[in-house]
Amino acid sequence: MITEKISLKRRGMCFVLSSPSGAGKTTISRKMLDIDSHLTMSISYTTREPRPGEVHGVDYFFISKDAFREMINADKFVEHAEVFGNFYGTPRQFVEENLSAEKDVIFDIDWQGTRQLSDALPNDVVSVFILPPSMAELENRLKNRAQDSEETVAKRMKKASREISHWNEYDYVLINNDLNETMENVNRVLLAERLRLSRQPQLESFVQDLLFGED
Repeated sequence: MITEKISLKRRGMCFVLSSPSGAGKTTISRKMLDIDSHLTMSISYTTREPRPGEVHGVDYFFISKDAFREMINADKFVEHAEVFGNFYGTPRQFVEENLSAEKDVIFDIDWQGTRQLSDALPNDVVSVFILPPSMAELENRLKNRAQDSEETVAKRMKKASREISHWNEYDYVLINNDLNETMENVNRVLLAERLRLSRQPQLESFVQDLLFGED
């Protein structure tokens, strides 16, 4: 006798990856998106200029500061922050639609954005902070990617110390010694959190039917 497979709907989660610039969060999030069809990336609105190769509506939605302020006033963001003089924000409607559709939304945001997101959606956020193995290695990674000037690298290193000081506000903290190993650990966290009782609202009725339903 073949037993019918039971499949219960679950609520998606906001899966936050934070780290100092250069510590690996963006690389990890992109690799996870490539291998997991239940994940989608939160595309932020930003007021900064596009970098070479960035596409509007794919990497970011690039808008003016005036348009960004209008969206804040209309409560269009679940979180927003100012970073290096530019604004970044996550659209509320996109997040809520995906959570209801059993999609997990990856967020590549800093500790300020994580706080706001946790305040806005307190039961839906799982946060992971990724640490570099050392500050010297972090600086090397920033220099080797050759995206920023020496002045910008120095600013990022100064900001990194402030960001790292908030490590204990996160649910999970990983040290990125090896990218593949860190990827595996991030994926373990994701899979475990998908099974959390609070994300499976249909379980209660399933158990009631299991115990008291017809044979």
